[in-house]
Amino acid sequence: MYYRIAMLLFFGLLLSTIEACSEKNGEIDTKVELKTQLDSVAYAIGVNLGTQLKTDSVMLDAKILAAAMQTIMKGDSSKLTQKQMQEVMTAFQSNLQSKQQERFMKEMESNKAEGEKFLAENQKKPGVKTTPSGLQYMVIKEGTGKKPTAESQVKVHYHGTLLNGKVFDSSIERGQPAEFGLNQVIKGWSEGVQLMKEGAKYKFWIPDSLAYGPRGAPPVIGPNATIVFEVELLEVK
Repeated sequence: MYYRIAMLLFFGLLLSTIEACSEKNGEIDTKVELKTQLDSVAYAIGVNLGTQLKTDSVMLDAKILAAAMQTIMKGDSSKLTQKQMQEVMTAFQSNLQSKQQERFMKEMESNKAEGEKFLAENQKKPGVKTTPSGLQYMVIKEGTGKKPTAESQVKVHYHGTLLNGKVFDSSIERGQPAEFGLNQVIKGWSEGVQLMKEGAKYKFWIPDSLAYGPRGAPPVIGPNATIVFEVELLEVK
């Protein structure tokens, strides 16, 4: 089976309109006008393909890509046979997967080390408490209402970030509280919210073992990432 890039190229060959691309000084001119629906379709496919290639750190020659697409759409003969394309894509896929696995392993190790170092320093700060599981938390505001159990349905406002401050999820930014069961979330959330009473607001630092572990939550939360949440418990259902 061809790698996903081959599938994107296939759809590109069927749907793209090469005439929307012009060349200037030997480079593809990125200042194009989207006058029709097909122009927008072509642009959307290009964005998706470019995003995937950039994510995988694959730098294809845009002129060769455009030339190949134009060749096929004009009905001219391909420079490569089907067998040759199969062979080159199979070899490319194998090489790319090896590089991806290597990058993934390095990211796992890096995130693990970063999280452990951060938590070791963070636990020394005034007001930060650490539970036996390794969850760290700070009370921003105590509550006076009901306390949830592991099976409780809760209504909360929250703001989740990576250690570098990048936001990956926030009910506060959406302006809409969230409701869910504490048996449906990551371990750090379930344990942390059970420490709270209605009306409370806590900050949690959740180690990877209590968060998304080695798999992470792509594309924002990497493998073995330590994450941060500010949580306000609005109601225990």
